Amino acid sequence: MKKAPSANTALDMVQTSLDDDKAQDIVVIDLKGKTSIADYMVVASGTSQRQISAMADHLHNTLKTAGCSAISVEGAGQCDWVLIDTGDIIVHLFRPEVRDFYNLEKIWTVPPRDNSVASA
Repeated sequence: MKKAPSANTALDMVQTSLDDDKAQDIVVIDLKGKTSIADYMVVASGTSQRQISAMADHLHNTLKTAGCSAISVEGAGQCDWVLIDTGDIIVHLFRPEVRDFYNLEKIWTVPPRDNSVASA
């Protein structure tokens, strides 16, 4: 059994796989220090359900071959939005209009509010 790649190595594999499959608007969001659910979130678009399905299949196979064993895939039946969770990295593959509707990048890149009270 292969040793799972580090989060940074897996991230490089994700980006390469998506780039090879002509994903559009690939965005990497560093989640370290923001949440414990993952180290990175990757958001990308595909032009059709067929392309999203192919990207998800290729990415899943690439990560599995590299030694990632606990990969969860959701939404592969409809392919409007496919989520691939490796534990360290969460990948969201969207059709453009679905991506615009959910706007995950904005949710995860908004700076935290400063809740401190200014003293007079």
